[in-house]
This record gives sequence, C-alpha cells and structure tokens, in this order.
Amino acid sequence: MRLSSILPGLLLLPALAGAQTNFTIKGKVGQLNEPVKAYLRYAVDGKQVTDSAVLAHGTFEFKGTVKEPMMAMVSLYYGPDASRFVNSTERAKLYLENGTISIESADSIKNATVKGGIVNTENAELSAMMKPLEKRNADLMALWMSKSESERKDSVFYAGVMATNDAIMKDQKEILRKFITSKPKSVLGLEALKEYAGSFPDYQEVQPLFKSLAADVQKSEQGVKYADRLEKVKAVAIGAVAPDFTQNDPEGKPVSLASFRGKYVLIDFWASWCGPCRAENPAVVKAYNEYKDRNFTILGVSLDQEGAHAKWVEAIKADNLTWTQVSDLAFWKNAVAQQYAVNSIPQNFLLDPNGKIIAKNLRGKTLEAKLAEVIK
Repeated sequence: MRLSSILPGLLLLPALAGAQTNFTIKGKVGQLNEPVKAYLRYAVDGKQVTDSAVLAHGTFEFKGTVKEPMMAMVSLYYGPDASRFVNSTERAKLYLENGTISIESADSIKNATVKGGIVNTENAELSAMMKPLEKRNADLMALWMSKSESERKDSVFYAGVMATNDAIMKDQKEILRKFITSKPKSVLGLEALKEYAGSFPDYQEVQPLFKSLAADVQKSEQGVKYADRLEKVKAVAIGAVAPDFTQNDPEGKPVSLASFRGKYVLIDFWASWCGPCRAENPAVVKAYNEYKDRNFTILGVSLDQEGAHAKWVEAIKADNLTWTQVSDLAFWKNAVAQQYAVNSIPQNFLLDPNGKIIAKNLRGKTLEAKLAEVIK
C-alpha cells in the first residue's frame, strides 16, 4: 500500500536573478553544551555539503554562501556515549536565504521555531496549511500498523484505507494548487508544483501551472530543468507514440522496442533492489501468463547498477520474469528511464499494436482490468 507523502525531500530551490545567497544561521536549543554538536546539511549539484558546530549554552552558528536559495536540515548529535542520537525527529528544516535565520527551542530541535527571511516565512505558512493533513496521514498509518496481516487483507478494510488515503492526497493537491496560484513569484512555487505533480506528472494538468509561475522562476536553473522534464513527460503522455529505444538483454544482445510493433506491449521499469517492484512482480507475472498468447508481451527495463548484472539475472529467475529484459546497468541514469521521464519505480507504460501509449502505471487488478478491456 502506498500512503500519501506530505513533506517534500531534500530538493534545491530555484535561483532568482543569479545572485549569490549569503546566510547566517543562529541557533539556540536549551542549555546544551559540548560534546553536543549541530550539523548543517544541504545539497549542491547533487552532492551533500555538511558543516558542524559545537553547542555552548545551547547556542551555535553557521555562516556560508550558496549560489541559490535552497532547503537545508539542521540536526543535533549528542555524542557517542549519549542515550539520544540523531534521527528523523532530532532535526529541523529551514531554507538558506540572504540574511540571518534563527532556529530556537527550549528543549529539542524537533520543536524548534525557524524565523528569518521571506522564504522561511512562506514555508512556515505552507507547513501550517499542511499540518492537519500530516495528522490525518499519521493517524491512517497508525491504524494500518495496528492491524494484523490478515486484517489488512480484508477487502472492506483495505478499501476504506485507500479511500481515506485518496481523500488526503486530494486535499493535499488542493492546498498546493492554491499556494502555487496565490504566490507565483515565490521561490517555493516551483517546489510546491513538484510536490503537486508527484512522480508521475500529468502534462496537461501540470504545464499550465508551471506557466503560471513568474518568468524568473521558470528561467531559473531548476525551472529550466523542470521544463525539460515536462517536455519529456509530454513525449510519453497517453496518446503519444512511445519513443523507440534499444538496450541490451542479459546476454548482451541489443533489443529494440520497435521489434515488438504489432503487439500490445507493457514497458515495465523495475530493478532487483526495488522492494515495491519485487512485491508487484507476482501480479505482473499473473497478467503475462494470462495474456501472453493473445498478442501481448512485456519488455522489462531494469534500473540495476553497474556491477550488479548477476543480481539482475538472479532477480529475473527468482521472480519468474520470463519475458524480455534489457538494461544498461546505469541505475537512475538508465538512458531509457531518462527518455521516459522515469524518476520513480515501479512504473509502466501500456502500448497498443501501433506503438501508441494507451495507459500508464497499471498495478495489480488495474493492470488485469485494462488488459481485459483492450485485448478481446
């Protein structure tokens, strides 16, 4: 089961006007002293940057320069012999922006209040809007975890959980949409849009929202990157002819998508290391066995890594994936994954005999239902 995710990951924010961002962070957490340390972490060009400072009477400070406003995390480490260690609750999110940013708490950094700068003020506003949804999501997760495996499989209970989850995600999208449209010049607008669009953006829905953002946001470094992603999404939208590609199978033999023309084809993106993919494989196997003699086949594209050829082959055998498999063993830089704007797996595309994309991201019974609909 996939429950909704409220908070975005550690993502860079767009640069505006190309100006450098000079930040100062001043922290105060209780009366903590050495050996307690504060750690500042953020990402630059895909690489993590880490800075540290020792606490004195609860205070610490960081200074630095980045080329653009960006999200960062400040966490505390209590020492190797302490009973408390850094974890997901012992940190606070903030945005590096020009000027001084304060982060204060009377006890734990997880309870800290962040102030300073337009971006942090707007983020606090958006976080407050999201807080009720976080509570609903946490309650739903708690309910799910409180049930036994057999109780979770009960059709009525499962349907109720999924209906609640869908309602949370719908409300989340509405909040994000209102934020995007009410603050088109905000540097948080693009990140809110990414969260709104999710891993599988609908081009027709997302493109107008992207175009509603201010020109400097669209033309920023991250804005240009997202515009490129949307163009790739457009190329693999439902109704488009699937772009052709060629990659090698496990024996090193090149296989082209074009060679499957004339059949219904499910392009299935997965990897041996992907737990959700492996969990979904039995449903894909079931669908394949039912329709393989009815002008239907599957072309698996693996996002396994360099040096993991053996693991890829082992997973194919273990999961009984008897259809054609290809990969360039380039992990997330897999050429076909990039061509198809794939940044989350499992993901799939269903093609008709003419190579036209007629459905996406079909799971379990949804996959069976779609195949039953189109293959007579």
